[in-house]
Amino acid sequence: MSGSSGRRKRKIKWSKLYSYGCFRPPYTVDSDPSQQLLGQPGFSRVVFCNEPQLHKAKPYKYPKNYVSTTKYNIVTFLPKALFEQFRRVANLYFLLAAVLSTTKVTPFNPISLIAPLVFVVGVSMTKEAVEDWHRFLQDLNVNSRTVKAHVGDGLFIEKTWQGLRVGDVVKVNKNEYFPSDLLLLSSSFEDGICYVETMNLDGETNLKVKRSSEATLDLANDQAFSDFKATIRCEDPNPHLYTFVGNLELKNVTHPLCPATLLLRDSKLRNTDYIYGVVIFSGPDTKAVRNSTRSPSKRSRIERKMDLVIYLLFSMLLLISLITSTGFAVFLKSEMVEWWYLSLQDNNPFFIQFVRALILYGYLIPISLYVSIEVVKVLQAMLINKDIELYDEVTCKSVQTRTSNLNEELGQVEMILTDKTGTLTCNQMEFRKCSIAGISYGGNINKIDRAASKRMNVEVESYRFSMDECEAASQSFEMFEFSLADVSAEKAALAGQKLVQNSSTECSRISSVEGEPAIKGFNFRDDRLMNKKWSYRSNLFDVTMFFRVMALCHTGIPVEGDQNHKLKYEAESPEEVSFLIAAQEFGFQFFHRSQSIMFLKEFDPSSGKVVERKYKLLNLLEFCSARKRMSIIVSNEDGEVFLLCKGADNIIFDRLADNGRSYQQATTLHLSNYAEDGFRTLAFAYRKLDAVEYDKWNSIFTKAKTTIGPEREEILIEASEIIEKDLILLGVAAVEDKLQKGVPECIDKLAQAGMKIWLLTGDKKETAINIGFACSLLRQDMRQFHLILDKESATSNQLKEMKEDILNQLEGFQKVKSEEGNKDTPLALIVDGKALEIALRSDVKAQFLPLAVDCASVICCRVSPKQKALITRLVKEQTGKTTLAIGDGANDVGMIQEADIGVGISGMEGMQAVMASDISLPQFRFLGRLLIVHGHWCYKRISKMILYFVYKNIAFGLTLFYYEIYTSFSGEVLYDDWYMALFNVILTSLPVISLGVLEQDVSSEVCLKFPALYQQGQKNIFFTWSRIIGWILNGILASLVIFLANIYTFSPNAFRKDGNVADITHLGAMTYTCIICTVNCQISLIITRFTWIQHLFIWGSIFIWYIFLFFYGALSPAISKRGFRVLAEALGPAPIYWIVTLLVVVVALLPYFLHIVIQRSFYPLDDHVIQEMKYCRKGMGDNNLMWEREQNNSVMMTQIGFSARVDARFRFMKEHLNQKTELIYRSVTSRPIFRSLTSSPVVVD
Repeated sequence: MSGSSGRRKRKIKWSKLYSYGCFRPPYTVDSDPSQQLLGQPGFSRVVFCNEPQLHKAKPYKYPKNYVSTTKYNIVTFLPKALFEQFRRVANLYFLLAAVLSTTKVTPFNPISLIAPLVFVVGVSMTKEAVEDWHRFLQDLNVNSRTVKAHVGDGLFIEKTWQGLRVGDVVKVNKNEYFPSDLLLLSSSFEDGICYVETMNLDGETNLKVKRSSEATLDLANDQAFSDFKATIRCEDPNPHLYTFVGNLELKNVTHPLCPATLLLRDSKLRNTDYIYGVVIFSGPDTKAVRNSTRSPSKRSRIERKMDLVIYLLFSMLLLISLITSTGFAVFLKSEMVEWWYLSLQDNNPFFIQFVRALILYGYLIPISLYVSIEVVKVLQAMLINKDIELYDEVTCKSVQTRTSNLNEELGQVEMILTDKTGTLTCNQMEFRKCSIAGISYGGNINKIDRAASKRMNVEVESYRFSMDECEAASQSFEMFEFSLADVSAEKAALAGQKLVQNSSTECSRISSVEGEPAIKGFNFRDDRLMNKKWSYRSNLFDVTMFFRVMALCHTGIPVEGDQNHKLKYEAESPEEVSFLIAAQEFGFQFFHRSQSIMFLKEFDPSSGKVVERKYKLLNLLEFCSARKRMSIIVSNEDGEVFLLCKGADNIIFDRLADNGRSYQQATTLHLSNYAEDGFRTLAFAYRKLDAVEYDKWNSIFTKAKTTIGPEREEILIEASEIIEKDLILLGVAAVEDKLQKGVPECIDKLAQAGMKIWLLTGDKKETAINIGFACSLLRQDMRQFHLILDKESATSNQLKEMKEDILNQLEGFQKVKSEEGNKDTPLALIVDGKALEIALRSDVKAQFLPLAVDCASVICCRVSPKQKALITRLVKEQTGKTTLAIGDGANDVGMIQEADIGVGISGMEGMQAVMASDISLPQFRFLGRLLIVHGHWCYKRISKMILYFVYKNIAFGLTLFYYEIYTSFSGEVLYDDWYMALFNVILTSLPVISLGVLEQDVSSEVCLKFPALYQQGQKNIFFTWSRIIGWILNGILASLVIFLANIYTFSPNAFRKDGNVADITHLGAMTYTCIICTVNCQISLIITRFTWIQHLFIWGSIFIWYIFLFFYGALSPAISKRGFRVLAEALGPAPIYWIVTLLVVVVALLPYFLHIVIQRSFYPLDDHVIQEMKYCRKGMGDNNLMWEREQNNSVMMTQIGFSARVDARFRFMKEHLNQKTELIYRSVTSRPIFRSLTSSPVVVD
């Protein structure tokens, strides 16, 4: 290419090859009805190309290209953050109490109420600010990316994304993301096409072909833009990814624009050196951002239920305040009539005492609960972030908890909605297997069969010794027949040795262990084809034609090679790349193409040498979703014309000639096996054409290509149908959409933990089903329901007909489901995007959702980002279950934000999903440990923490109420102000924080070994109302024991040897000591796993109380007041003080101790059983029977996942084996020789 760019234009004109899709003939504005909408509401946008300065002022002022995912900004932070804090009931109450503390009715110093409130709210707001700051930094990282932008005179300079404006002309290079929605002007190809990867938007792995308007093809280099001016009139910003209406006014000529000219933000330029484009939608106006929503404010279920607990405690507060004020009024009226000199001056003593009681008993409501939970959640998040098991060494990334508010919610997830591409898969295709001429190659046994065979062998081995000699022999024979190939292959793989078998048999499997391929995209192992050994096959012609179809039927381009003369390829889809690499490995290297010639280096079996051959490309009938096949017509050097075709197996089979079905039955069996392994398959076929037939058809096809109008594609398809028939089947190729490391194992653990997993993808149905099998979301014995609009209702586009169609299908599914209700057959629902759109409507979703929820697995394909968000919202709201959405692209942002918990994969496809997420992970496999380990821990920690807070505050607050009753509702405070202030802040805060951060009922290894433990969180058994009421009653009992023991021990008797009795100072200090010791010893009974930190905090808190009491009493009376030397001179020397403290603690803790003894003895939970197994060494012998029993319980009810598939396969193999064994036994026993042997008399020596 000439010009400042210094690049040379690509010479291949793809538009000469393509027939359908975006390569339509030129059309006028009048020929497109949508062009008539321009200028009307919704179609009023005007863009001045190369003149961004005109868009700085109204009426053409548009947003900058800055994109934000933060919850706050400088202006909104204070009001929004304050609103979030005072949404909490407790904070609202303490705000009221702080206001009332400034009046004369308060029993405390105002600072003692205002300071804790400011501290609690301040800490929470600081945490929110820090988390939002991290979101801002990630936004800054994206907005600071650079792109070359035109600044005038043909000069392009680096400019940040956020600095772009509408009208800017930018130059995007290969493998770069588009910074905004661009109108394609030209590319490195002469005819202005480019390849775009939209996986980050719609999840599709196939590259999209885009083309520029022919009017801008002359903008071939940087200098061409020095005087470029044009005006674009187009639709207003909207979220529709696949539509675009506009026109380009250039040199007083109007040119229509279509979706093929639009390059969307977050798409990536692939297989094209560079493109020029003009910004038409920027920042919040881009379609990707329009498909997302603002970061919502999420609260966990436990936190919302905690509000109800606060309401309950507030009701108790109102009740005892009412009792106090009523008792005070009654006592004042009945007992103090004669004490006129003590009468109050207030006109309304009842109200004054009620308000005073509200403030006095405020310790029933734990103000420090919220701030303690905030601190605990931040520390929990730090520990999760530092977990070395959640670190990915490949990407050098680890988990990041972007929002710590939802830690405990991780332990209650019941529904997982996941994206496919980039989340479950790597978007890397590998050639794995093939079936040629009815023979399967590359067929190493899969993990499912291997695991089932292991279990089968063990069981048969143990069973064999219990049988008589004849049965044992027959069973040994059958086991050998059933799994000869698989067992031998397994042993070879485990030993790392080559499998040596007779070359005459067809059961050769693998040549090396299964693992990472030495060649990217090629993971095929079979000695019968490798190293040119295919040339010795008897069906040589079919094998050669199979490889030739693989090497020629594509749209790929060869690029630079390596030192071993191996080429790399670029193509529209990764499947085509893997086929080209496989063909190259088999000896058919596609190394060059011109406009109409394709060049191959083929291995010639007759000469044993590599020869160069060229094939003239006559026609290319490209792949599309409607056709589901691709064909090329080529002529070889001998002038022979062949049609080479590849496509979906059902499409190819329907077009086979009668004499082309020789291998169809065997190929169909292989297809079933490949599908069960989760591989994508394409069938290969060919047809030899005579010259007359081809010339006749080519004239028809040429005429169809030149047709102008909406019927053009239909005519082209009809023309293709004429020639794509009477094919001869060669075989099928199987490629693997490579799963990310550990995905099947992770899904297996999640399924055992009781979670249902829905797959939401923009890919086609066949691809989604293949991945469903690969990651064990589907099983071969599943009953699959396919919810798809039939052709008639889909083409009619009538809403009523489509609704009736969907409702009829749903009714049929429900009928089948009810008929099979008592069977163990698992159900799977596969839904197409168009059908899903109807199913999600208000009058249909009532029938759709119950069916979907009852299915073991749900796969939604061809879904848009909006549909992902909508179905996530529907599942969350209608089922009431905790939902988690996980994805990696901009198309997943909506569902990530709609879900209770949003998880973003920080992979290779941008940061949009991560920035919108609550938690980011390097890979999907880490989700298992995040939920099953950390989620389980956090749920139990927060639950125990809240219950303990309720207990300790009730135990402390009610002693004030009892003292009020004891003193005839005098309003006197039992404790010193400093005692009150220190209770929640110092003396009981650290132990409860250690409980929330460090508590572990079982270790992480045990959590992963017994995933069923996770179901405790799903059932919410640790934060039920029965437990909440139980802990409230425990607090009431403890407060009664503490108060009554102290009041009736010290009040009527002397507690010192000189006869001194206890006054309010002594009684308050002694009661407070018992409370501190009791609540801190209570937490030691709750904790399962002690560390030195917990010991330090628990016993240190008790010790700090004594230290404080000693030094507080050492201060001058003006400061210590009633506490002057109370420990050193009064309480410390009195033995009864220490004896009563010990006895009170024991008696106060006795109810809870009896409760845990009875529960663990007679009603143990799963974690109790496992703890006994671990710490008491029960069931830890050679057989580990109890461990195995508990593990089997985890798998018992699982219907998806690796373990469930192994169980299903094991049952099938066992049943199959038993049937064959019975047949053999009957055959043996029916023979005359067996009868004669069994009927002959036994000779005894």
